[in-house]
Amino acid sequence: MNYKFSLILFAIILLFFAFKSDDISPRWSTEKANSWYSVKEWLVGCNFTPSTAINSIEFWSQESFDPETIDRELKWASDIGFNSIRVYLHYLVWARSPAGLKKRMEKFLDITAKHDINVMFVLFDDCWNENPNLGKQPDPIPGTHNSGWVQCPGGVKQLEDKALYPVLKAYTKDIIRHFANDERVIAWDLYNEPGNFDKFNISRPLLEQVFNWGREVNPSQPLTVGVWNWDEGYTDLNKIILNKSDVISFHHYNKKKDLFKWIDTLKQYDRPLFCTEYMARTRHNTFATHLPIFKDQRIAAYNWGLVSGKTQTIFMWDSTYTAEPATWFHDIFRKDGTPFNEDEIDLIKKITDKKK
Repeated sequence: MNYKFSLILFAIILLFFAFKSDDISPRWSTEKANSWYSVKEWLVGCNFTPSTAINSIEFWSQESFDPETIDRELKWASDIGFNSIRVYLHYLVWARSPAGLKKRMEKFLDITAKHDINVMFVLFDDCWNENPNLGKQPDPIPGTHNSGWVQCPGGVKQLEDKALYPVLKAYTKDIIRHFANDERVIAWDLYNEPGNFDKFNISRPLLEQVFNWGREVNPSQPLTVGVWNWDEGYTDLNKIILNKSDVISFHHYNKKKDLFKWIDTLKQYDRPLFCTEYMARTRHNTFATHLPIFKDQRIAAYNWGLVSGKTQTIFMWDSTYTAEPATWFHDIFRKDGTPFNEDEIDLIKKITDKKK
């Protein structure tokens, strides 16, 4: 189904709120951000996609939403001390049925609350396949990392189509407004890795707009976007991110010595720090190397992956495997709940105070 389908489907909805001009609230002050964070327990968890979903469309679509698997797998997360998860949404699922998506999100949040886990939702994403569509999602390509993951709203074609922006605005404001005072939602990650997959500043207009749309809603939760690349080509994007985020978030898939450098740089902004992606074992980025640092410095920490499944993130980026690797790249559990590494589980439980 072509993404422009949503333009026709939601013409009436847009009349009600997409064109509504709300006041843009200011960025949280450093005092407000630090006060908000000071009463939170240390946030530790993972990026979560149920093992039965290949991407965020399959995760949230009515025909494939899988609360039974979600409940089972989040219990495993809770059992090792995780209290927060980061979860991707997709505007196309909203475009098909705003009420349907919000109903499933409510169900999902009921499940997370049952396990004492709060949620950071991600609204947009520049990573992997650039032409998302509704309907049955592709089967995984054997041995390939994230073979079916899709960008949101899509690639360069979608990002440059300003006719799509009213729909994206409606999606953003409707979702944030509905959950703006929901204590089960810990934060809003507005845009994952803007500029990735060679888009660079093509992503800048949407990045700027999504901050404005979020500010128009002014939720009780903080807004953030993660810094993920310090190369010169991302300077402009990083300035926007660091000057507009209420809490500072970042990704880190390198060695421990590089982590300290990033932390020292980001601490200069005097705001709570969230590492919203880390843990790539074959890059010397592990729970043992990184999680103690995050706890010691009270940096919220979300590793990539929980249960090995359709996303196939046990395989490394840009590689093709013919068998399960001896060392998984991401993820913690197999589908039956057995861990990839028992010692790793013991370490996580010790750090999260779950080990008695």
